Amino acid sequence: MCLCAYADDVRRPSYLLEDNSFFDPTKKKAAEAYHFGMEYRLEAAYVQKDHRQKGGTYPGMYLHGGRLGATFTFLLPIRFSLQTGLFYTLTYGKHAQHWRSGPNEDPQVEYIQHRIMQHQLTIPLRAYYNVHLWRQLNLFFYTGPQLHIGLASIDRLTTYLTDETREWVAEQGVAIEPYDLYTAEQCRANIQWGIGAGIEWDRYRFQGGYDFGLNNLVNYSEAYRYMAEWEWNIGFCVRLN
Repeated sequence: MCLCAYADDVRRPSYLLEDNSFFDPTKKKAAEAYHFGMEYRLEAAYVQKDHRQKGGTYPGMYLHGGRLGATFTFLLPIRFSLQTGLFYTLTYGKHAQHWRSGPNEDPQVEYIQHRIMQHQLTIPLRAYYNVHLWRQLNLFFYTGPQLHIGLASIDRLTTYLTDETREWVAEQGVAIEPYDLYTAEQCRANIQWGIGAGIEWDRYRFQGGYDFGLNNLVNYSEAYRYMAEWEWNIGFCVRLN
């Protein structure tokens, strides 16, 4: 009887652990998928802008350049995130505006060479969706608006005109001296809607996208009636935290 009583008093081991995530890995994955947080990144990109005009005196123009800045990403549950930030964008482009003078029949003889240097601040607002592929490799897609705030857009003109044509052009109110487009004829606020995609490995991202111009950038009605700025970009990001 002593042996039986001793056997009943022995405490048997319990296999009901408070934290059983080791035996049920789905709980750990679910905990990682549903969380909030903040990520900080530095981003650099190549940008090509397309000035699309309707009813203008000369065709559209391309600006090439780059942008550099920082982004702040708010992590949301189920692979979604929201991103904003601030970029400095610098682009450059040139084109020739041809004029037909009285004694010359060929319109290519005389022209004004425009060289434009554009400075902007860019504020994006993007919604991201991430797709896990393998280990630390992810595929992501994004869409959302962005706002360009024009700082300066200097048009440095060089005229290749005869004296007769130069006088006539000046009488028509066409600029023949360097000036800032934002103070004369172009709106500073440029609103776009963009879409894009990329891949992410660990803390590094490689992405590309296209942004569609939504508003008319012409702030007067005497010359060309409509101009929108569209652009595509390809960039590299690194996460800091």
